[in-house]
Amino acid sequence: MPKDEHLTQLCRLIRSHIIRMTTAAGSGHLTSSLSAVELVTGLMFSGVFRADLKRPDYPNNDRLIFSKGHAAPLLYSAYAAAGALLRGKLDRLRRFGSPLEGHPMPKFRYTEAPTGSLGQGLGIGVGEALAAKMSRLAFRIYVLLGDGEMSEGSVWEAAQIASFYRLDNLVAVLDMNGLGQSGPTMLGHDAGTMAKRVSAFGWETIIVDGHDLTKVVAAYGRAVKVRGRPVMIIGQTVKGKGVAPVEGKEGWHGKVLSKNEAAQALKDLGPVDRKLRAVMRPPEPGQPIFPTKKTAQAMKYKVGQVLAPREAIGRALVRLAPAWPKLAVLDGEVKNSTATELFEKKYPRRFIEGYIAEQNLVSLAGGLAARGLLPVTATFSAFFTRAFDQLRMASYAGTHQVYVGTHAGVHIGPDGPSQMGLQDIAMFRTLENCAVLYPADAVAAEKLLEKALRTAGLVYLRATRADLPVIYKPTQRFVIGGSHVLRRSALDQATIVAAGVTLHEALKASAQLANKKINVRVVDLYSIKPIDAVTLKLSARETKHLIVVEDHYPEGGMAEAVRSALGKNAGCVMSLAVRKTPRSGKPEELLTDENIDAAAIVKAVMKTR
Repeated sequence: MPKDEHLTQLCRLIRSHIIRMTTAAGSGHLTSSLSAVELVTGLMFSGVFRADLKRPDYPNNDRLIFSKGHAAPLLYSAYAAAGALLRGKLDRLRRFGSPLEGHPMPKFRYTEAPTGSLGQGLGIGVGEALAAKMSRLAFRIYVLLGDGEMSEGSVWEAAQIASFYRLDNLVAVLDMNGLGQSGPTMLGHDAGTMAKRVSAFGWETIIVDGHDLTKVVAAYGRAVKVRGRPVMIIGQTVKGKGVAPVEGKEGWHGKVLSKNEAAQALKDLGPVDRKLRAVMRPPEPGQPIFPTKKTAQAMKYKVGQVLAPREAIGRALVRLAPAWPKLAVLDGEVKNSTATELFEKKYPRRFIEGYIAEQNLVSLAGGLAARGLLPVTATFSAFFTRAFDQLRMASYAGTHQVYVGTHAGVHIGPDGPSQMGLQDIAMFRTLENCAVLYPADAVAAEKLLEKALRTAGLVYLRATRADLPVIYKPTQRFVIGGSHVLRRSALDQATIVAAGVTLHEALKASAQLANKKINVRVVDLYSIKPIDAVTLKLSARETKHLIVVEDHYPEGGMAEAVRSALGKNAGCVMSLAVRKTPRSGKPEELLTDENIDAAAIVKAVMKTR
């Protein structure tokens, strides 16, 4: 069979799958899937896309990211046409327990990244393209975009950084069907204006009739020959293509055909060869190349030495890099504040400057992690709130990613509230499979970073800006889900639970109370999630009162985590947290103003007597 005729018949087969599966499901995005059939078929089965279907994790496979994740029926149908998915499984679309979810999730083994929250796929693709360069592999990354999501700022953050890094192994495919969910998209079918915008960001652009298979395949042929810049193929398409009653019609987004309508649509498609099999070109041989693993040097700190935890994390990244060859560090253009510049100076090829674009910064990390690297991403803790949606989706990916948030709390002082991370603990606590750690000194910072590198899923380290005295010896052991009891006696009248900077205030308070012949227990709750419920319950039982002190808003913070751990005994918890609108000032002034300093802790203990 001639190649063009084979692809044409494959498109007809794939369209039939899409119609059948969405009608069987009773929901799904029929029209958004139909519009991109030729764009996806021409990519995957014309010999351009190179991958081993039997080994989806093979390192040198080309990668396809469905940023327009609502077109999941097209993704599943294409792989069914290739024989990678039993066609009978297609009727399980959107059913409980099926890997064929409404939007792509990792349970479907050919899902490159969980998508569906629009505007994120291109940034993940940029991360994967960077990973290919860093691991010296020749695979390409293709990202299917919808024209509706081109309104998302995160898309343009990704477009900008892709051009900056000259990622000629990245091809974006824009399905420009002109319709969004509730009406026409911003540019409709004005591909010329879209091309000008994309070109202005430094991309090569190719406009093509997205339903002309010959032209689509030729466009891919041109795209893979471009050097020194990424490429976007802008396919002019019709939403609902192939089903005449819905073609280009508003009001069909997220809707499906009835059984009778589907039967007629299938009849109108013409004869479909259900035995037809698509063929995918195999990948070139290739394995990633990383530095040789070596033993990391031991840390060297003395009790009483003064150093900021944020700088200790920067030092630890340099120290641990030889032992973690796949470690990559990302920065949000604050490397001289997060101390990641130490890593950049020592390992420039393993450092990525993401600039001031936090949404894309998180997406980059997701792309790197998807391709087997271990990303550590650092910026001010407050700025991660911009990227909560990206973090939310990252938690579904099941990959290993570490985030470091510096300049936490009011204790940063003169910069004022815009720079203060006061919601970050709450934000990261809500993420599935995400550990939240808060070191109080340089030793804890280095030890907990190493634990983070060894812990699956997402890990968040909250790092204090200011210099703090070292309270732990380098031999001290830390565990995810643990805590340390730093002061304890049989006569303890209350327990002070703190972490980070407030732990030092708690230690001051315990010394002042000791002068008054009042004994208190002090717990360093360095692991906020998972939390050491055993130690907290024992302290509640033995001392009756738990005073939780945190440089964070009370909502979603440490006190709420402690109350959740205590369950029915949560009533013994007193919360000292940030409750006023912060202002600029000296760190100690701000701690005092928010009633989270040593004096406030002493007063709280006295109230329990």
